[in-house]
Amino acid sequence: MTVLVIAEKPKASTRIANALAEGEVVQKKNGKTFWYEIYRNGEKHLVVPAVGHLFTLKQKGSGGWTYPIFESEWAPSFKVSRSSAFSKAYFENFENLCKEADEFIIATDFDPEGSVIGYNILRFICKKNDAKRMKFSTLTESDLIEAYENLSDLDTPQINAGIVRHKLDWLYGINTSRALTLAIKKNRNFFKLLSTGRVQGPTLKIVAKREESISNFVPKPYWEIEAELETKKGEKILAGYEEGKIWEKKKALDVKSNCKGAGAKVLEVKKRKYKQNPPTPFDLTTLQIEAYSAFGFSPTQTLNLAQSLYESGLISYPRTSSQKLPEKIGYKNIIKNLSKQKDYKKLAEKLLTMDLKPNEGKKQDQAHPSIYPTGEKPKKLTAQEKKLYDLIVRRFFSVFGEPAVRESMKVVFDVNGERFVTEGRRTIEKNWIEFYEKYIKYEEQTLPELKVDDELKVLRMDILEKETQPPKRYTEASLVKELEKLGLGTKATRANIIKTLFDRGYIKGKSITMTQLGFAVVKTLEKYCPEILSEELTRKFEKDMEAVEEGKCEKEKVIDEAKKFLKKILTKFKKNEDKIGEELYKALVETRNDQYIVGKCPECGSNLRIIRSKSSGKRFIGCEGYKNGCRVSFPLPQYGKIEPMETLCKVCGYPQVKVIRRGKRPWILCINPNCPSKKDWGKKKEENSGGE
Repeated sequence: MTVLVIAEKPKASTRIANALAEGEVVQKKNGKTFWYEIYRNGEKHLVVPAVGHLFTLKQKGSGGWTYPIFESEWAPSFKVSRSSAFSKAYFENFENLCKEADEFIIATDFDPEGSVIGYNILRFICKKNDAKRMKFSTLTESDLIEAYENLSDLDTPQINAGIVRHKLDWLYGINTSRALTLAIKKNRNFFKLLSTGRVQGPTLKIVAKREESISNFVPKPYWEIEAELETKKGEKILAGYEEGKIWEKKKALDVKSNCKGAGAKVLEVKKRKYKQNPPTPFDLTTLQIEAYSAFGFSPTQTLNLAQSLYESGLISYPRTSSQKLPEKIGYKNIIKNLSKQKDYKKLAEKLLTMDLKPNEGKKQDQAHPSIYPTGEKPKKLTAQEKKLYDLIVRRFFSVFGEPAVRESMKVVFDVNGERFVTEGRRTIEKNWIEFYEKYIKYEEQTLPELKVDDELKVLRMDILEKETQPPKRYTEASLVKELEKLGLGTKATRANIIKTLFDRGYIKGKSITMTQLGFAVVKTLEKYCPEILSEELTRKFEKDMEAVEEGKCEKEKVIDEAKKFLKKILTKFKKNEDKIGEELYKALVETRNDQYIVGKCPECGSNLRIIRSKSSGKRFIGCEGYKNGCRVSFPLPQYGKIEPMETLCKVCGYPQVKVIRRGKRPWILCINPNCPSKKDWGKKKEENSGGE
């Protein structure tokens, strides 16, 4: 009897083989790929890795690059995309090894995506329709053995949900993207790949609505009055006028005039002790938001780092929406193991003296618990992985802590009949804060001890002129949070949707702004095909897919409904193709200029733009005034993405660019090689112009 175990990634296959083996683990190689031969219960097991999706959807038949397209079929990824050529060896590995297998076990990640990966390998390569399923939330030895000993039947509803999502994303993606791209190509014979999609369109509209509200915002002036007071002991206190915002300047002046020369008297002192509960365990969204706040990691970056920690057996499965920590994971054992790590010894030992009851949140996930550390000791982690691991461990500790005890103190002062207030807060008992203090911001403002009728001196009184502020722009983290709140996308897809909007040139910046192209896509679709941007419709399909996963709806019904809808809106799109193409082309030209113009030429005042030499292929910054004889140019690093900056160099006043290179921290570069601040310019130029 030979059993073939299908693993999702090479790293996961290694952990599965080592966990299940009863005896020697033999790694066998075939060119660039490998697999493991192990024995368990006297039976030979072949543990074989995939590299994610070995199959992808493609257009059925040979209809050419047109739309609408409704018929698709699964095909080996390496045959569809050059970028997936590396997967061919893994495909052939399964093709060869499945011939000697009698039984099959799917041991991919337990979610719709992982289920589709395993099922496609089973049915298309192994030519089987049935297998057993391993369900696990960590890649630890104990969890993997338990999953093997409690094998279940195929998770058909989850497979169907995954297939529906792939089909719908393909249908929307290929049709709407081709429609946008061909609209420009036919109108101006200019090719630029544009895209939108089932979730991408509504997401872009959300950003556009925020940008419009910021642009249309009219600030309203108001005034605040701040008084600096001094106790008899010389302690200084800042107090504000009790009404807060004053909308008429005359009133503010009258209040200040009335207070002139008067002292302050304590009217009220209110103290209140209250408890502040520990945070809830991490689901993926809250982890992404917290990692952005703590380290500036993008949601995509956080997910990739968390996936790496999971594959190393250090944390549980990260693609979860759960805020629950089931007792069966073994709190005490995990904390005991974490106590063996120097950084966590004291905190873990303190927790082990307590009654371990986590403060759970409301969100649930049927497939996986919240994100938690497994207790295994890290071996080799990158600096970024260390940061995220530390965040996850300390968050895990904190959820078991007692509520913090804090005290608020509100004091009301009388200044010649005008009321001023100040508030203070202090922590009396840290409790859970002690475990998570490194990553939280909490207000500590201790006021002097005051009692009613105490008299204070007024040192100064200032009128502060302010304006109401527009809504804040989205960051990647706050946009992920907004998408979750609106029920758009899934925990696993939201970060990638936002990344695609950046890649397409629709949005830019850490504080997200829309490009002209992004605005044009939204405005054009709103005018001619508003359904593509509909949040309500996207939410409806999300609910339909959830119903498929719960076994309450047939996948064919959802797919057929999506086809009917797309046929309707694409017919409308074709009627307006010329108008759409013209509007998009204009915006595309403006956006391209925005991406390549870095500032003004110091010699002639023309635009400086990023140029790539047709002869050498090297890029540099050149002046658009070259036609009039201007020869100003500046060198650029030859590797990495270059983004123009709005700010000028503080030292020499020349434009600056941001250099973004994979695996390295972005750095700001003044384009002037003779800038006094750039003593090591020659060295940097040499480092950045060489090969990698």
